[in-house]
Amino acid sequence: MMTPPVKSGPRYNNMIQTDKVRVIDENGENLGVMYTRQAIEQAMDVGLDLVEVSPNADPPVCKFLDVGKYRYEAQKKANAARKTQKTQEIKEIKMRPNIDDHDYDTKMRNVVRFIEDGDKVKVTLRFRGRELSHQQLGMDLLRRVQQDVEEIAKIEAYPRMEGRQMLMVLSPK
Repeated sequence: MMTPPVKSGPRYNNMIQTDKVRVIDENGENLGVMYTRQAIEQAMDVGLDLVEVSPNADPPVCKFLDVGKYRYEAQKKANAARKTQKTQEIKEIKMRPNIDDHDYDTKMRNVVRFIEDGDKVKVTLRFRGRELSHQQLGMDLLRRVQQDVEEIAKIEAYPRMEGRQMLMVLSPK
């Protein structure tokens, strides 16, 4: 059997399945609760469609609208919201356990900049060779990072070992 395609968007006119609806006319005035057929006829008289704007209300709220224009404006609104939306990226800062002070300061400036831009920061500490036997140095370094950014960032993932790397994730407060 063939099933009809699923319609996206609001239900309108004969797609509205409830017997009674609360009706709002084209000027925004509440006409009260009436039978769906009667409301559809009134909308047709005005030259508009009966569009369900709040289907979860009891009874559902319907408005006299041009359904094509309503869909177009809803699509424009969604596109504008998508444009202004900021996606949060994960930036990575790589360090070694025996990092020098000046190098550490440079890395921390980048961490602060990334967090102020609203991005998450993944701090990766890479151990090579015999450094792996001195993991407490790495833990001390990550605690130092944590203390330096505690005013502007919170720890999303606490320091943990993954193979030869120690990871920590910071996110903006």
